[in-house]
Order: sequence, then C-alpha cells, then structure tokens
Amino acid sequence: MSLSIPSAHTKPVFKFSLLTVMLIQAQYAIANEENTQTAVMPTIKIEAMSELDPIKSYIDYEQASVTRNGLKKKDIPQTIDTIDVQKYKIYGANDLSVMLQGTPGVSTSYDMRGDGISLRGFNADTGDIYRDGIRESGQVRRSTANVQRIEILKGPASVLYGRSSGGGVINMVSKVANFDSKSSVGIYGGSYDNYGSTVDLNQVLTDNVAVRLTGEYGESNSFRSGIENKIEMLSPSFTYKNDDGLTWTMQYTYDKLHRVPDRGPEFSELPKGTSIKTGFAQKGDYVNDVLQIARSDLNYEFAPNWNFHWALSHRQAEQNFDHFYSGTYCQTDQTVAKNIGSCDGHAGEISQIYYWQQTSNKTTSNSFDIRGEFDTGRLKHNLLVGADWTYEQREPKLANKNQDGSILWGYVNPLTGERSNSRDGSDLKLNTHNYNQSEAYGLFIQDLISFNDYFKVMLGGRYDYFHSKTTNRLKDSNDPDYQRSIDGESFSPNIGLIWQPIESQSFYASYSKSFAPFGGSVGVNVVSANTNLDAFDAEPQYNEQYEVGVKSDWINDRLNTQLSVFDIRKNNIRYKPNPDDEPNVWAVGGQHRSRGVEFSFIGRVLDNLFVRGGYGYNEAEVTKDKEKPQNIGKVLNNVPKHTGNLFVRYLPTDKIYTEVGATYVGDATVYARGNLDNDPMSFDGFTRVDAAIGYSTDPWNVTIAVNNLTNKEYWRSASMPGTPRNFLVRLNYQF
Repeated sequence: MSLSIPSAHTKPVFKFSLLTVMLIQAQYAIANEENTQTAVMPTIKIEAMSELDPIKSYIDYEQASVTRNGLKKKDIPQTIDTIDVQKYKIYGANDLSVMLQGTPGVSTSYDMRGDGISLRGFNADTGDIYRDGIRESGQVRRSTANVQRIEILKGPASVLYGRSSGGGVINMVSKVANFDSKSSVGIYGGSYDNYGSTVDLNQVLTDNVAVRLTGEYGESNSFRSGIENKIEMLSPSFTYKNDDGLTWTMQYTYDKLHRVPDRGPEFSELPKGTSIKTGFAQKGDYVNDVLQIARSDLNYEFAPNWNFHWALSHRQAEQNFDHFYSGTYCQTDQTVAKNIGSCDGHAGEISQIYYWQQTSNKTTSNSFDIRGEFDTGRLKHNLLVGADWTYEQREPKLANKNQDGSILWGYVNPLTGERSNSRDGSDLKLNTHNYNQSEAYGLFIQDLISFNDYFKVMLGGRYDYFHSKTTNRLKDSNDPDYQRSIDGESFSPNIGLIWQPIESQSFYASYSKSFAPFGGSVGVNVVSANTNLDAFDAEPQYNEQYEVGVKSDWINDRLNTQLSVFDIRKNNIRYKPNPDDEPNVWAVGGQHRSRGVEFSFIGRVLDNLFVRGGYGYNEAEVTKDKEKPQNIGKVLNNVPKHTGNLFVRYLPTDKIYTEVGATYVGDATVYARGNLDNDPMSFDGFTRVDAAIGYSTDPWNVTIAVNNLTNKEYWRSASMPGTPRNFLVRLNYQF
C-alpha cells in the first residue's frame, strides 16, 4: 500500500513502513490536491518513507507503541505526543532534554547526571524514561544516536508500566532491521569543532531475514571554555519474519558518552561581569556514561486479530566520574557556607567541591502480553492482558575525601578563567558503597469496550508487588545498619470515556492513578542501609489524574490537533526535613498539585506549507505540608507556567525546503539546590529562534541549520546558559 503526498509542483509517491511489529506505527494520510476524500490507510502493509524525507517529521503518527495496545491514538483517553528525532538532529541536538524543550507540559533543565526532564510538573528522570518499552533505569545521560522517534504518554501510566512519578512516560523507539528502510551514510560539521559521521545500513538478506547496523561517532567542544564531548554508538540488529504471523527482532546497542562536565555554580553565585563562556571544569575532570542493551522482541499473530508479544531485555548502565563541581563565590577569604568549600586565600574565586563516583546499574526485564478483538453481543472489545517481571541492581561507590580526612578543593576565577585544584585521588576514602537490589512483579488488564461507532469506554487495572533490599558494604555484617529491606504492593486503576460523534473528532474524559514505592523513589536505590524506615513503611506515594480533552482532524485529515485539561494530585510525599545534618531521615510531607491546559498541532495547512507545535499552561504547587505548613502555596521548583513551540517548513519546490521555528519557555521559580526551604529566585524564560534550509535529491540530502538565530542570551537552568548562535551542516547519501 502506498500513499501519494503531493508537493507544490509534483505528486511523488512516498512510501513508509513499520520497523518491527513492536514498533507498529501508521502515518496519517494526506489528501490529494484534486480529491477531497481522505486516504485512510488500511493495516495491510505500509511501505517506507525515508527519515530524510523533508515532510516526514510534519506528519503525525496514527499509533504509538508507548500505549502497548496497538490502538489508534484517538482511542486513547490521554494526551500522546510523538516527535521525530531527525527534525532535531539537523540542528545538532543529541540530548533528550534539548529535543523536548518547548513541548507543552514538558519542562527541562541541564542536569550533569541525568536528563533533567519533568512531565506536567513532576520529575521523569528517575524511572519514567523507556527505550522500546523497557524502563531505562539508573543514573545515566542518554544519547539519542540510535533513536528514531520519541513518544510521550502524559499523565499517570502505572496501568501499563507499573511504578511512576505520575507526570507521564517517555518512550524512545530505536532503529532496527526491517524490510523497507533504505541505507545511508552521513557526515556533519559545525560550530565549536562539532564534527562526526553516521552510518545506517539496512540489508534484506532473504524474504524472511533482514539485518541492520547503525552507528555514530562525533566530537565537539563547547562555547564554554574547557568543555568537550564525544559520542560512540554502535547497534546491530536482526529481524526474522515468516508467513505465519511471527516476527522476531534481536538488537544490541553500545552507547558511550565521554564528557568533560559542565557543572558550574548557580547564576546567583556568579559575580557581575562573569562571561557565560566561562567554564568551570578543572583539568582532569571527566564523566563517562556507558550504556549496553541486549534485547529480544517477539510478536506472533496466532489468530486473526490476536497477537502475542514477548519482550526480554538486559541492560547495563555505568556512570563514572571524577570532577570538581558547583561551589560558591568567595567574596572574602573567609569560608562563606558550610560544606561548600574553603575560601582561605581565595577571595574572588569560586570554591568547588570534589566528587568521585563509580556506579553500575543492571536491569533484566521480562514482559508478556496478549492483545486481541472479540465481541460479546453488541459490544466490541479490544483486550490487552499481560505480566511484567524486572530485577534491578545498583551499586554506587562515592568518595570526596582522602583516607586521612583531608578535603579536596578546586578554585576558578570567574572573571579570568584561571583555575587550580588539589586533586590527588591516590588515597580516596569511600563514604558510600551500597548494593541495592529490587524485584517487581506486575499483572495488568485493559479493555476498550465499543458500544457503537460513537461511544467507547476504556477500563484498566494493574496489580504490582515490589521488594527492595539495600546492603551497606562499608559496615560489618553484625551492624544493625548493615542491611535493610522493604516490600509492598499497589493497585492502579484507570477509566476513560470516549465519544466520537464524527470520525474526525474524538472527545474523552479519564481518571488514572499511579504509584511510586518507598515514598516516591521509583528507582532501585530507594534507601541507604542506615535509613530510618518509618516513613517508608506507610502507603506508597501515589498520583491521581483527571483529564478531559479532544483529538481532532482538520482540512481533510491534513492537520491534527490535541487539546486537554488536566489535574494531577501527588499524595503521601516524603522528603528530608534536614538533609544537611540528617541525610537519612525522611518524613511524610503532604500533597503537590499540578493542573493545566495543553494544545498541540501537526500537519499540512497549505499544499507546500507544514506546521507543528503547541502551547502548555501549567500550575504546579504545594497544597498540603504537615511538617512545614509555610511551604503551602509555593510553586514547585523550576516548573515554568508557559511552554510552547512553533516550527514551519516551506517547500517551494520538491527538492528545496526551508524551516524556521521558535521555542518558548516561560519564567519559573528556582530554589537554591532545589530545596523549597531556600529563598526563591526568579528564573527568566526565553524564546529561541532556529532556522534551516535543505536540499534533497535522490540520493543526496544536505541541510544547513542555524541554532539560536538571534543570538539570544538565556539560561537553560540555574547553572547552565544556553548556547549562543551556532550552525551545523549535514550531508547524507542514501542508497
């Protein structure tokens, strides 16, 4: 089955396809210029559109694998966004957080250790980021070098995935072997010595076997002095299919990010006159993130409209670093703050803290599900039932002092860039060495019940059991604080009502609940072995969301929109009342609330003009706090009320295309080191303008992109300014 998508002067046929059965995605069809009938694509076969095609990132997906049920997005009573990675690759973006800037309901910041992403006001880093439906557990920065698209299911999703922070889940879909995609090689180069090469070789060996190899190598410096990055990624995959409905994909991915970390002090600590180009890394600083994933994904259509899916994955992530970071400004020679650093003889400099870390995360996941269709009388059912099992291990080793107790300090003059440090590292003393183990089991069921063509009900529920054990390997086995264990269970329901008075309009209302075990931690490192467990024995932290919305198709299905209103309550929140003096003492704090409105759109508004973007309004605040009632009414840390983006792509001919886009992040309130007890600071928002021009003629594709066209000076987070104007040129050969 092919689909004609006319350009300004011609009507070429573009073909696009499914990468694997697990990654089933259908594109919305665009009507012929002379024909007002919409080409509704059947599920027989959808042939491939190249990821380099100028309009691919401006056509919405009809389905999203993040839903696990194979249903159309308009039948899901929650907001779903899908983003093609290639759209951001032309500007040189590799970080997930940069790609999601301006997405309605998503707030991002720079985080040296993780991605720094929050969904609808709640942090997503600790356990709500997935790759091909498997949780990306552990502390690690994630490369998108092998990612085809990003899917965001907003709101609580525990029915599908178990534990969650409640704002939603992010699923990265990998490039895998298939029977339609072309091969390509490419090179790129741009500002700040940014250069690299890519390879994507997809080969059909027989009618039943395809193999693929994707890879990227890239190096770049930064506008900040002394900062550099290097990417190494290699991912082979294999897909087998037969005529009996079975498709099996195996993939291995090696992904390494080497960085000289850019982890300076917050802007409030910097003296007047400090250039945003001043980096604060010391000689010898480094961070290495190494991610290895081996996975198997099997789909079998054992009967008409009935499918069995089995996913097995083993993932190992490491984040090792040795660096100086943060710190405070020494106005005098006196020490200005406890545990921040010594100022003795270093007036006018930033006094930094030293930290060394080796952390290993290992996760084995096993997931089964069956989905299918059947009727009971006049009712039609789309049923999904499944079970999950995960086993996680995390072993962090941390040190910031020598064996004799001496502290290592670093110093940077923010005005001159001069730096010095007392790095030795030959005699480090571990101050943390925990071994964390966690095991979780889940059973879930979800049913979309269609009463007729207009009215549907989504019902779902999930039961989870979880167990975690922490061993403090710095203590003797006879010590009462040597080992702690916690277990618990939770039930997560959801219900949705869907009304589709006409085919192009889908109205919905839904209620969903999520849980986070052990008082809010959704990762395996729930508590240290000497943590007071009283607060963790209470009911798990949980989120409840109410959402109403409408998903619409306009202009003969050429333009798709989503509009939603939501209210999320996070209950049973734990926190550390005195993290400096009592870092292992927790308390149940109360409730946070996030509510807002989101609107997004994507599609073709004129014959040769495509648009995508959206706007989000979000209020996130403390609504209950038994321990510190003075916090009630405070807005949550770094959650802007306004976010949005608008990108427009124009194709004057079938070979040339231009694009201009604006990313908007509104003002936010930031608390020093993220602690609500500290004085709030106003964090100014920004509007960044990007632009690109491309030329595409088979087999060549070239783009020239300018990021931050107006050279806007802004801050991504309280400690990281945005990149000044820069450019990137990409050249690809496709065959």
